[in-house]
Amino acid sequence: MFGLTSQEIRTNVLSGLTVSLALVPEAIAFALVAQVDPLVGLYAAFIVSLITAVFGGRPGMISGATGALAVVTVALVVEHGVQYLFAAVVLMGVLQLLFGFARLGKFIRMVPFPVMLGFVNGLAIVIFLAQFQSLKVPGPDGTRVWMTGPQLYLMIGLIALTVAIIYLFPKLTKAVPATLVGIVSVSALVFALGLDTRTVGDLGSIAGGLPKFSIPMVPFNLETLRIILPYSLIMAVIGLIETLLTLNLIDTMTDTRGRPNKECLAQGAANIVTGFFGGMGGCAMIGQSMINVNNGALKRLSGIAASIFLLSFILFGSSLIGRIPLAALVGVMFVVAEKTFEWGSIRSLRSVPRADALIVIGVTIVTVMTDLAIAVVAGVIIAALVFAWEHAKHINVTKYDDTNGWRVYELEGSLFFASAGEFQTLFAPKEDPDDVVVEFRRAKVVDHSALEAIDALATRYEAEGKRLHLRHLSPDCLELLDKAKDMMEVNVLEDPHYHVADDKIA
Repeated sequence: MFGLTSQEIRTNVLSGLTVSLALVPEAIAFALVAQVDPLVGLYAAFIVSLITAVFGGRPGMISGATGALAVVTVALVVEHGVQYLFAAVVLMGVLQLLFGFARLGKFIRMVPFPVMLGFVNGLAIVIFLAQFQSLKVPGPDGTRVWMTGPQLYLMIGLIALTVAIIYLFPKLTKAVPATLVGIVSVSALVFALGLDTRTVGDLGSIAGGLPKFSIPMVPFNLETLRIILPYSLIMAVIGLIETLLTLNLIDTMTDTRGRPNKECLAQGAANIVTGFFGGMGGCAMIGQSMINVNNGALKRLSGIAASIFLLSFILFGSSLIGRIPLAALVGVMFVVAEKTFEWGSIRSLRSVPRADALIVIGVTIVTVMTDLAIAVVAGVIIAALVFAWEHAKHINVTKYDDTNGWRVYELEGSLFFASAGEFQTLFAPKEDPDDVVVEFRRAKVVDHSALEAIDALATRYEAEGKRLHLRHLSPDCLELLDKAKDMMEVNVLEDPHYHVADDKIA
């Protein structure tokens, strides 16, 4: 079966069962956040999990309905209704397919490691803090209030028991996932002793039938497109960022390599299908994925099993699943949060460059305070600015006179927007002889700002009545230069292999 050994089949199926149990309360909770029926979240979890498990680019990664997407869609559902949500999810999937067909998934490899660390740590904190919502109950006025007294103590005790089982059980055997043992053991204890504690059933009913195909009941016109496109675009971007970063994290943890473009295509197809079958859309779920990875389940079978178990809960086992105490699932997620957090990054903050340490801390804080996608984009921008700042310091010049009496400036480094100002200070047109050579053999012209800097330098020498010679520029640089064009010595082009990033049309 699937070319797996009996041990791998057992590991992946049992891990899939554990993951499916953890999917239920989260899918319900995210559906309630989006202000839709719990089955909308459950159907999304089933469909997205199944399709990405079968066709995705990262075996072992679990996808489903997520909180980040649920938050985005609240306004759409409130203002226009759930049918517009389904239409937006379909369009979201189309956009993700286009992203995958354009083979843009590979650019996730460009996310700097400090940003990845901040993302992982921030997400671990988000997972940890989110579990405290289970310690709240509806108050007399309808608002949620913290548990108190025996109810709170019982909840904390059951959570602690679950955590203890998960950490201690592997010392006895690893044949069965410790997370599954923790859930089953605590559930059995609560049932046997008749303990009064919150259960999955308190969140809402998960009973239902098979999802049914239905075209979203919205007008097919430009007005509908105008309404759903902004939501679809944001959901597509957030979904892919979370998915590809989770893929990258699993790659690092398992020393394997997923296929980001294939995963983009699978996510897009899954969301299109989800939208047509009454689901709220989804993406990779790092918490459930970490459960799977920590259980050693790295095959497609684990995700397939999780989705099939989830569907069976909806069809046949809703009453049984409804009895699972929330404390057991909260304990599982506490362990996931602890294992997700990169504790070694705290120790390394003293030894890494200060800029990298600030990026790790900054991305972590932004992830907790705002949104994962915003945090990652902000981290990449900060890292890029730090890179630009550091490389701006590395434009150096060696100055000498050649046998003709010409002054030669031999540059070394990258000339771009951040170093253009420093570039101008390297030259002294008033003191230089009539002929000056700027040697680019060991330098690289990167962008339009660099071209403008060269033009400005040519203007300075022209004002002094002197000639500027530019050597070893690439052909595209020579074509794009303006004022320096009539002053160039284009006698040697030994380094024509790089190309400048510019918005002009040569």
